[in-house]
Amino acid sequence: MKSKKEKSTKSKSAPSNRNGLTCYLKDGHCDISNNTAENSIRPFTVGRKNWLFSNSPKGAKASAIVYSLIETAKANDLDPERYLKHLFEKLPNTANFKDAETLDQYLPWATKSQEKCKG
Repeated sequence: MKSKKEKSTKSKSAPSNRNGLTCYLKDGHCDISNNTAENSIRPFTVGRKNWLFSNSPKGAKASAIVYSLIETAKANDLDPERYLKHLFEKLPNTANFKDAETLDQYLPWATKSQEKCKG
């Protein structure tokens, strides 16, 4: 059973998080739940105990980045292997590598990525 303090804290935080909790209403593509995201990472969470490179914070961060790239490619109907190859071949030679507008053209939903990596 939850204490009065726990109940009070939760009821106070809900109004302050209203924008974050209702953002799915602004875009019809957003789901009300995160089941799709949870189901896509399930294979990684089941196997994580077997992966030695995730024993450090840096390893875990690297894993999260790679998994995120792969699952985002899948969610955008791209072949993950082709998409990663495209990124690894093009990004290192890209001028203004840290510029957001430059990186936008390499996102999975960008026209170039869709043309080159469609699954």
